Amino acid sequence: MRIVTWNINSLRLRLPLLSRLIADYEPDVICLQETKVPDDLFPLEPVIALGYRHVIYAGMKSYNGVAILSRLPLNRLHVAQEWCGKQDCRHISAEIDARGGPIELHNFYIPAGGDVADRDVNVKFGHKMDFLAEAQTWFSARKNLSRTVLVGDLNVAPLEHDVWSHRQLLTVVSHTPVETERLLAWQGKTFVDALRHFVPASEKLYTWWSYRNQDWRIANRGRRLDHIWATPDLQGQLQRHAILQDARDWPQPSDHVPVMLELAL
Repeated sequence: MRIVTWNINSLRLRLPLLSRLIADYEPDVICLQETKVPDDLFPLEPVIALGYRHVIYAGMKSYNGVAILSRLPLNRLHVAQEWCGKQDCRHISAEIDARGGPIELHNFYIPAGGDVADRDVNVKFGHKMDFLAEAQTWFSARKNLSRTVLVGDLNVAPLEHDVWSHRQLLTVVSHTPVETERLLAWQGKTFVDALRHFVPASEKLYTWWSYRNQDWRIANRGRRLDHIWATPDLQGQLQRHAILQDARDWPQPSDHVPVMLELAL
């Protein structure tokens, strides 16, 4: 099973890039974040025409939005709460048909948190920290969770080599100690980091490059904001990964690139 996660930064704007992703990598399941389209305008027919007959989505105008596109049959799950009491379309989940039993799949778009890492002066940062705390608590309560994959734009680069400069970004939202500690606490209770299963923590690993850097390849000031986690029982079935870095050079690209995990099921 080949799963891709991608913050597409407007599905309707970048529908041709979705087609290119599918042609190049043939994923079985695609998890999208920042679709930025309300449900009544979701481009369902074009997505089905690309070969993804099983589609679930939750969206709103101009902001947020998540979707799961699958070639395999899926059942939408309604197991989680509305995080932080908001209906802001940041999480969707499903069971995907697979050999050996269904895979439970969670697709998240965590709040970015604004520019100031202080909840007393920045309500967006407070929202982010509350969201991370609620998610940690909710998953920790799921005893004996198995055959589960969590993906998405989690908007935190937790490890030293998940950012271009650990020292310079320690006070920058997405890499502050309070964020990284919270994200790793959530992950550590339930999941293994599927990307770092393949790439040692001592090596640089990025999935996002700012639009502000015109020559992003030369500057290479990246961060790993996009993640794939798996429950420990799946660790032996993690077959390969790919960071689809060339997508950052596609026409009108997202500032995030697709990230792929292949499971041997």
